[in-house]
Amino acid sequence: MAEQLNITPLLAEILWSRGLHSTEAMDRFLSPRLEHLAHPSTIPGLEDAANALAQGIAEGRSVAVWGDYDVDGITSSTVVKEFFAARGIKIQHHLPNRLEEGYGMNVPGVEELARSGVSMLLTVDCGITDFEPIRRAKELGMVVVVSDHHLPAEEYPVADAICNPRLPGGEGGPYEALAGVGVAWMIMARLNSLLPGERMDMRSLLDLVALGTIADVVPLSGQNRILVKNGLLKIKEANRPGLAALKTVSNFDRYAELGAGQIGFHLAPRINAAGRLGSPEKGLELLTADTYEAALPIATELDAVNAERRKTEQEITEEAMRQAHSMLDHRGFVLFAEHWHSGIVGIVASRIVERFYRPCLLVTQDPETGLLKGSGRSIDEFDLHGGLCELEDLLEGFGGHRQAAGMSLKRENLDELRKRFDAIVAREVGEKPLAPRLKVDRELAFPEITHTLLRELDLLQPFGIGNPEPVFTSEPVVVQDYRRFGREREHVKLVLRDDKTGACLPAKAWRKAESLHHSSQNSVMSFAFTPKIDRFDGIPRIEMNVKDWNE
Repeated sequence: MAEQLNITPLLAEILWSRGLHSTEAMDRFLSPRLEHLAHPSTIPGLEDAANALAQGIAEGRSVAVWGDYDVDGITSSTVVKEFFAARGIKIQHHLPNRLEEGYGMNVPGVEELARSGVSMLLTVDCGITDFEPIRRAKELGMVVVVSDHHLPAEEYPVADAICNPRLPGGEGGPYEALAGVGVAWMIMARLNSLLPGERMDMRSLLDLVALGTIADVVPLSGQNRILVKNGLLKIKEANRPGLAALKTVSNFDRYAELGAGQIGFHLAPRINAAGRLGSPEKGLELLTADTYEAALPIATELDAVNAERRKTEQEITEEAMRQAHSMLDHRGFVLFAEHWHSGIVGIVASRIVERFYRPCLLVTQDPETGLLKGSGRSIDEFDLHGGLCELEDLLEGFGGHRQAAGMSLKRENLDELRKRFDAIVAREVGEKPLAPRLKVDRELAFPEITHTLLRELDLLQPFGIGNPEPVFTSEPVVVQDYRRFGREREHVKLVLRDDKTGACLPAKAWRKAESLHHSSQNSVMSFAFTPKIDRFDGIPRIEMNVKDWNE
């Protein structure tokens, strides 16, 4: 198989272990072309949504798109606005202010759009559970098309058309894991063939699809892999001034080839920061900027907002860590402080789960309503949304999925939530704390770690849920050097020596200083790691990104 595909046996072995058992399947994985996309009609409601939009446009209706305040919602809205602009149709948009309006649609916003003359409303990355705002839009005479990817409730809103890959008929299908921006792009692609006039080249919007899909942390396999892989090529070309400027302020060359990790850790947070701390409008303004010169000041402003967000995040993380340390007898954490920023508690909840490997709800107080608002993150073994379903009587509202969710509740229900959430987690995962599991691909000797191997592993990109970065184990090696680094000296830099061959490799263990101590120097240890190219000073060097170790 390796010979037929002109790849090394090691790469073929990795592909085989990941369920690709034919040369055709391996070839499609390594070269995911747009022609490999499944037919869009397999997405429930797509034809209805495109037809309703086409008919509304033919009737001369004034269109607005309503998105969400995160990167998926902002990129979805940008896809729709740019598509309509390319087809010569002006539309309005509404992105909710997270702190003033919260997630999803709301009646006052719908009424404001109606007053501005909107008679057809398209939702992106939201709408599937926004019953009252959609009912109000229909009362005001609007045609309403819902485009979403979140889990639907038992009932559906009274929209003219609903497109969602998680509706019956789509679950288990090729497009089930699409992000909101993927759904929006598919609808626009179908609408492209229904409208009169010259068609738009939909490939020009794939950079937005890649950005939103990566940021929403959906599986990067199947159809998402095809969309993201092709979108990353567009991001490298830097034809969109806003993304070129965003790369620059993130300390990348504007034409740099970025992986999913670099998009997710550097570009996406800067767009997300504006929405987390208030209005997401700056994010959309950046992505729709006409020139690099116009985009750069906006990107610089978002970079500053992100720095503020990171400072606030660090403060909340330190407080939440102290609370968690005082509650180690709990299997599931419910942490609370009324002054925590509601736009950041979800990120901090992820940090708590990463540190303690326990489901965590981080709760703060809404100063306007007095209600408590929380965001939760989970571990692989616990269905967070399912757990919150059992707590519905304590909550004013909740939503999400297996690994992440949001909720609101009255202050007097906090203690009961803490008690019952802990009991539910203990029932599902057991009384003893779990430890995270790390799946490794194979043992890899130091002499095998070459630039050629790393170029081949790069063919497996983009990495994420559904397509994890390859992890290898070393033979026993000597820890020749140990140093801590970072602002809080929370990271570890090592030099590892293989005494069999004399080969030495540098390694970094990010945020591992608490558990990987200086006493390990001169010890013989085995490491689980991912090989990387470090280009910090402009000279490419191979190093190991340490995931775990055995003494």
